[in-house]
Amino acid sequence: MSDEKRCQEFLNFIKPQLGQEIHVGPWLEVDQKRINDFAAVTGDVQWIHTDVERAPKESPYKSTIAHGYLTLSLLPYLTESNHPDFFQKNYPGMKYRVNYGLNRLRYPSAVKAGSKIRARTTIQQVEEVKGGIQICYLITVDIEGGDKPACVVEFLARLYP
Repeated sequence: MSDEKRCQEFLNFIKPQLGQEIHVGPWLEVDQKRINDFAAVTGDVQWIHTDVERAPKESPYKSTIAHGYLTLSLLPYLTESNHPDFFQKNYPGMKYRVNYGLNRLRYPSAVKAGSKIRARTTIQQVEEVKGGIQICYLITVDIEGGDKPACVVEFLARLYP
């Protein structure tokens, strides 16, 4: 089958899902160890993330909080997009997917250490691009018991036959 035909078949598969929530991921606790490990790897050791004695006293959150980029970096886990069965189920006829970038990223609410978060994924847009398909997902990261999400992002993926 030609690449063009695979792309067309995939478009026929995915277009009915436009505007629909297609996935709700598992809850994940963001504990202080994960926050500290991220701080060590990135060099972002600001006290609001790492100082468990100072943060309850001086932070407006009364706790240490996760880095926004930590929350963003957890999207593969939270969306389960790297699960072995995920690719064939969600991208029939495609061989590989690449992260193409972000259109918009916001962090409406802080993730306090010990909080649980999960991601909800909606397909916003699908279009053909040279040699493949581009999908824009709206991903919302909820905080268990929270009024506002931790993260709202338009994520772009490109798929190729």
